[in-house]
Amino acid sequence: MNGSNAVLCAAVSWAVAQVLKATLYYATNKHFKAGRLTGSGGMPSTHSAAVTGFATAIFFRYGLESFEFSISVFLGLIVMYDACHVRWAASQHAKRLNDLEEKRAQESGEENTLKPLNEFIGHSSLQVLVGGMIGIVVALLLNL
Repeated sequence: MNGSNAVLCAAVSWAVAQVLKATLYYATNKHFKAGRLTGSGGMPSTHSAAVTGFATAIFFRYGLESFEFSISVFLGLIVMYDACHVRWAASQHAKRLNDLEEKRAQESGEENTLKPLNEFIGHSSLQVLVGGMIGIVVALLLNL
């Protein structure tokens, strides 16, 4: 295995998680939304899938005690923390601001002309965990 295998594992993990995200959205909402194929937020976390797929491939190439694996794990944890804390909080703020603007428009009788803020930008801890598991499984399958 070479370094490009780690990038391949990350890319395939991202793609698998993104297709699963769109499929789950369709199953839950009974309509297809193309933006779920490329958008952030929701189940599962594609960022988590990509970084764990990458780190797992690095593990196979360089080993558990390697500098390369340590860096990939540390950076992956930063991405995953950001997804379920910082970006999750931002998505909750967007939901509340959208609700407040809609309520304001209804109460004043005015039309809401503001473009709604994107509410699909963060993840719950479960969404991050599932994305991470997808990355590990994909990397395992690609490195058998």
